[in-house]
Amino acid sequence: MSQLRLDPLTGRWVVVTTDRASRPSAFLPRSLPVETEPRRPCPFCPGNEESTPPALESYEPNGKWLVRVVPNLFPAFSGNQPMVVNHLGPVFTQANASGIHEVLVISPRHDASWADLNDAQAGLVMAAIRDRIEEHVSTPNLRYSQAIVNSGREAGASLEHPHGQLMGMPFVPREIVDEQAGFARFEGSCLICTIAEAEEEADHRIVYADGDAVVVCPFWSGTPFEMLVIPRIHDPHLHRAHPRDVAAVGRALRDALYSLRANVGDIAYNLVFHSAPYRASGPYHWHVHVLPKLTTLAGFELGTGVMINVVAPERAAAELRSAVPASETG
Repeated sequence: MSQLRLDPLTGRWVVVTTDRASRPSAFLPRSLPVETEPRRPCPFCPGNEESTPPALESYEPNGKWLVRVVPNLFPAFSGNQPMVVNHLGPVFTQANASGIHEVLVISPRHDASWADLNDAQAGLVMAAIRDRIEEHVSTPNLRYSQAIVNSGREAGASLEHPHGQLMGMPFVPREIVDEQAGFARFEGSCLICTIAEAEEEADHRIVYADGDAVVVCPFWSGTPFEMLVIPRIHDPHLHRAHPRDVAAVGRALRDALYSLRANVGDIAYNLVFHSAPYRASGPYHWHVHVLPKLTTLAGFELGTGVMINVVAPERAAAELRSAVPASETG
């Protein structure tokens, strides 16, 4: 039987089919090569630093860099002009895409992923994200920063070396506006705090939990093995969060991704970091979405915006929980 479940963050309905017989092992691992020129020297590997623009930040606790942030050679956002909207006709509206676009190299190891990071490295990557967003906040004309990690060609990566992207933009994206509306609609305390508390009480969809962070397969999961990573301490802004809480989310992500790989193989995925807009004062709680690329969006999803999830989040959480490492994996 199928169910409709409401995502309280965005107000969208999700279809969860609970009677599908296929096991997760039926999901295919990454099938597409990431790089079209695999023999080209990797610009993110140590020794090839001259292949990128000079680093904006380089984290070198032991004299050799462990995390680097460099400008993106092909930015989606660039320049420091104010956002000016031009109406070119009754239905033609445009604006300049000013802003910042950076690449976050999360490890010197070419064959690593977030799942392979040790505690210190996971914390360092999160510190870099926090530091760069804090820098974006001080940049005139910007309103929001989006941090992402695309792992695998199916998830949008163009290079194999583990990396993420940081984009500062002069507007607040619709997804964040929808989430802000979800927080405002919710009657009671913080929506994300309530999600963490309710999921722990229900104990059906918890993947990982410690004193600082909780990972759940949310009740309204729209894709198989989708996860939500929540810092326990309520804070609207990632860039203002305590370093301990930021590092804890990095470790929770590491364990969640390790478990995902152990269960369904080396599949592509997206990490999406959501934080309140810089100067937002309304209710919000920063968090991270883990979105595995196990299925393909078909006509129904594209035409309606309604996701169909073929693996119930209760089952996904049980399988992921069984493979969470007991200690560091790096």
